[in-house]
Order: sequence, then C-alpha cells, then structure tokens
Amino acid sequence: MPENPASETLNTSGHRRVVGIDVGGTFTDIAVLEDGKLTVHKLPSTPADPSQGILQGIRETGVTSAEFVHGSTVATNALLEGKGARTALVTTMGFEDVLEIGRQSRAELYNLEIDRAPALAPWELRFGLPERVDHTGAIIEDLTTEAIQTLIGLLEESKPEAVAVSFLFSFLNTAHEEMVLSALQNMKDPPYISISSRVLPEFREYERTSTVVVNAYVGQVMSRYLGELEGPLGKGLRIMQSSGGSITVGLASEQPVRTILSGPAGGVVGAFYSAMQAGYPDIITLDMGGTSTDVSLCPGQIKETTSANVGGYPIGVPMIDIHTVGAGGGSIARVDTGGALVVGPQSAGAEPGPACYGKGGQLTVTDANLLLGRLLPDRFLGGRMTLDRKRVEVLMQELAGQINAEARQAALGIIRVVNSKMERAIRNISLERGYDPRLFTLVAFGGAGPMHACELAQELGIPRVLVPSRPGILSALGVAIADIVKDYSRTVMLRGAGLDRARIDEEFHGMEGLARTEMAGEGLPVDKMSARRFLDVRYVGQSFELTIDYPSRTTKVDLTKVIGDSFYKAHLRRFGYADRSEPVEVVNLRLKLELAMEKPQIEPQSAGSPDPAAALIGEAEVIFQQGALTSPLFQREQLTCGNRISGPALVIQMDATTVLPPGWGGAVDPFGNLLLEPE
Repeated sequence: MPENPASETLNTSGHRRVVGIDVGGTFTDIAVLEDGKLTVHKLPSTPADPSQGILQGIRETGVTSAEFVHGSTVATNALLEGKGARTALVTTMGFEDVLEIGRQSRAELYNLEIDRAPALAPWELRFGLPERVDHTGAIIEDLTTEAIQTLIGLLEESKPEAVAVSFLFSFLNTAHEEMVLSALQNMKDPPYISISSRVLPEFREYERTSTVVVNAYVGQVMSRYLGELEGPLGKGLRIMQSSGGSITVGLASEQPVRTILSGPAGGVVGAFYSAMQAGYPDIITLDMGGTSTDVSLCPGQIKETTSANVGGYPIGVPMIDIHTVGAGGGSIARVDTGGALVVGPQSAGAEPGPACYGKGGQLTVTDANLLLGRLLPDRFLGGRMTLDRKRVEVLMQELAGQINAEARQAALGIIRVVNSKMERAIRNISLERGYDPRLFTLVAFGGAGPMHACELAQELGIPRVLVPSRPGILSALGVAIADIVKDYSRTVMLRGAGLDRARIDEEFHGMEGLARTEMAGEGLPVDKMSARRFLDVRYVGQSFELTIDYPSRTTKVDLTKVIGDSFYKAHLRRFGYADRSEPVEVVNLRLKLELAMEKPQIEPQSAGSPDPAAALIGEAEVIFQQGALTSPLFQREQLTCGNRISGPALVIQMDATTVLPPGWGGAVDPFGNLLLEPE
C-alpha cells in the first residue's frame, strides 16, 4: 500500500474484500473494506474518461482483485450535458408529441418565457405506428408486420443510435412492444433498444415515455463505459442504483436510467448507516462535493420517490429522495451584470479546478475557504497537494474591487451566498414538507460538507451535527456496503371489491417469479434474496399516490380497511389532513428483491480523557463572521473517544476539514464520529 491512503480498524467479522468507488465532479473516492479495515483513497477525477481515474486509484491502493461496486455519474452527465445518443421514439400513432405536450403543470407558473428542456427524441425521429390496446389490455387494433417493416425502413434511413418504444397501455399488454423489439434486434446494425414495458410498466404515458426515452438516450454511453470498466475490474463489478441498492453490470447496461443519481444515493446510504450506529435515526444528510450539494431527509428510514425530475426530464423509476443544488467546493463565484455576488451553479470541476489548484483562473468556494484560513495549503489531501494561496489573494482582490469590498469581506460573502443556497435546499426537504429540522441531526460529509455544516445548522436551528470518521469518502463507503436490490412495479388499479388479497397475492407472486428468474440469469443467489412488497395508494380520483407497506398475510382484518388506515396515516403525515370517508384505490404494486450485503460493525470504544492535547498539531488564524480568531488545529486520526474540542477550531484529515465556529463544541463518540453542538 502506498503512503497516501488512510486506514482504520472496523472490526468486521468477514473476510471479503469490497471496493466502493464514487466518481465526483472533482475527486474520485475509493473505499476498501477488508478483514476489519477500512482503507480510503482520494484522487482527482478524469472527466474526459472517468474510468482512467478509477483504474489509477485502484492501482494506487494496491488492490488487485475484489468485489467492485461503482457509483457512476456517466448517465447523469450524459443527460445533463446533452451528450447522449441520437434517440428515436416509437409510439402509438397520434401520440408522437407526448414529450412536447407533457403536463399542464408549469415549473415556473408566471414565467412567460420559460426555457423547457429540449425533447431527447426530436420531432423528425418520432414515429407513430397504427396499433391500439385499450385500458383493459385488450388489443383493439393489431400491429401488422407491414407497419413494422415500414418503421424499420424509416429507421434505416434516419440511422438513430438508440430507439425507445412506448405504446399506450403496454403495461397491461406487452405484445406489440415485444414485436417491435424482436424486429429491431434483427436489423443488420441494430441500435440500442429500450421498451417501456420492461423499464417502467406503469400508467401515465408521459412519465413512462419520458423514462424510457431517457433510458435509451443514456444507454449506449453507459453500456460502452461499463464494458470498458468491466474488463479490468472483472465480472463481479456492480453498479449503484439511484434507489440505494446495487445491480449487476448487465442490468445497469439494460436499464441505466436507474443509475441517474447513483453517486448521491451512496452518500445517503453511508450517512444513514453511520447515524444509525451512533443512535441518531432521524437525520438530514448534507453531501457537499466539488460540483454540487445533495441533501436528503431520513425520518427513521431512507425515503424514496418515483416522481423525480432530473434536468427537466421526468423519471419514474424509484430513487432516493435527494434534492441537489449547484453549490459545491468548485462552484464559481462571480459578480453578475447587476453588481450582485453570485456563486454557481457553474463549477470549475476537476479540470481546471479551483484557482488554488494552480490551473484555473476563476474563484470558487474552495478558494474562499482557503483565503479565510479554513483550509490549510500544505495539508490538503493529507499533504499530497499544495494549494496556491498567493494566486487566490490576487484573484480575490480583483473580485473584491468589483463590489467595493476588501478581499476578506468578499471571501466571507462567497461563503454566505453558498450557505444560503444550501439552507434553501434543506428547507425544501424539511419545512416545506412538514418536517421540523430542529428535530433532526445534520450528517455532514463530502469533501466540503464539514466546513459549512455548523453554520448551516445554526441558521436552521438544527441542534446537532454528526461528522462521520471518514466524511470525504462516505459516498464510496455507502456504495461498498449497499445491498443488491432490484425494483419491480406493475399497475393494477384496484378498489372496492377489487381489493382482494388473493388477487393481489397472485399478482405479486407472478412479479416475484419473473424477478427471481431475471436475477438468477445474472448469476445472483436468488435463494438468499428476500422480497418486500409495497402498494401505491391514492384517493379515488386523486392525481398522485403515496407508497405504503403491503399488509402482512397474518392480518385478519378486512384488507380494504387495513390499506385505508395505513394510507390515511401516511396522507396525514405528508399533507396534514386526511378524510377517512373517502374511498381509496391501489394504483401500483411494487416489489423489492434484496440480497443483503455484510456491513462492517464498528466496535464501540470506551470513553477516555476529554483532553484532546494528543491530537493538537498547532494553531492558525481563521476568519469567521466575528473576525480573525486564533484557532487550534487537531489531527482527526489522533482524536479518541471522549475527547472534547471547542470552537473556534479546525479538525484536519486527509479527506476533509471540519470547521468549528466560535460558540460550537463537540466530542468524539464511541464510533469515531464527531458530534458537534452549540455550546
């Protein structure tokens, strides 16, 4: 092992070697779990080809063989940057413009000049076929071979790289989509093909069509990338899903839309795991990386959503409920035409990176933290990288001149602006959804999260900040410990007398059989996999659903009443009201097939002396809103259980720096976490 990776003992009982890989916009993080030890490594990402940074990092850790689990941003970047495949849409005749029509709801109700995201399948590549299935699944207009041959001729002429197929009511009858799939696969040079009945067999044609088009759009890019990565890493490579579980490369290549929020999902999994061990089940996660900040609210469990919108494109597959804002360490600070200081969403990324990296010329949040003394230039990445403070001083003085301020004031302004963006994001997932942030613990991680967490918590009234022992690579750890999970769904539309347990059990049994067959085909031990069942329920006539657990078979009470009671409680908790007199209906059945992965169990340490003198490595001048204050510096790895520190102070480690402002203090808990609170 080289000198730069850091390790700590986790006292795990197994002998598996698992490598978690998280590729961010600025850094690639690697976590190696083996024989009770966690080894972490961090290196700059390679945006032109993310696989190069991954392979380089693995070489530097000395790992030659292991189970590799990867949190990928390839599909995300292809979607957001418009670098996916040239995609065609095949749909029912008359519905070619469903992507343009969308929904009645507007993202900005009073903006008359709103710019919508362009349709991923342009009008000249949208083809309607004469076919029709009704709302019961009955075929009322057959799809003919002549129509399919005409379609193939048009596709051969237009030469799309990917084709998405989405017919009306195909979630009830897949025959026509399967016919088109078979015909396209037999083309001389078949494109990447994705059909909605396999990706998202649910009602709502707009969301289903949008999801399958996104899947096709990023599919070719993702398949090529995974193919290149699977060669060096082996067939055991797994990919993190947006829902918090991993899947095989084969499934990820077939349904890459499930990996759109792959990396951020790993962070939530890692944060929830760390917080649960420490005894704090109700958390708000703060993952501040180089490009963005991801926040998620976990009220005793990780919350999922099936109505995500990424880059303006609705995606209906299950995802962890994560809110993202363009506020990262690499977010660029500038003065706009109105003379206001603006931060992000543009990012300096890994190339050229913040100005202090010595390559770029634009100021970022990282540069502001460096100027304020919250980052030490000779201790970045454990001393492997020296930051250029003089370069930042010159550029910050230029920016300060534009707003008639001093350089330090400009740097503090950058921090206030980026903090306000993160505050709004946390309010969005908590207060605006009926949750009081004062009842939660803020779990701060990512390379920059611990630098800003205390100030954010103070503004929002959050009583406690938990900084895990390895915050900078927590997403990679979450990816490594994630269970293998595959989600399945089916629209049923049952209410009243139709809510029959035998009928629902039969549907679930069929779904589970197909799911186990698919997972067995991927070489997974289906006999060790467990199934969890859920229902999407709504009031009759309501336009949205809430997901509840499917009542167990041991429940002897009327099924309709049990489902109704569960739904009313969920509706009351989410919206503050519920009407028990209104009938409900089950819209979708959801199935999770899970294979639990072994989790590292940290051996709690006994509390020792509260005196942290053994970890004290010096002091530095750090600038806060109160002014420049002499602050002690502590080496995180030398802090032990029971050590107490008071702000102002900096806690330094290879993967992150934790900032304690004046008035804050904290202690190391038995699991190695820093628990920080206002004093």
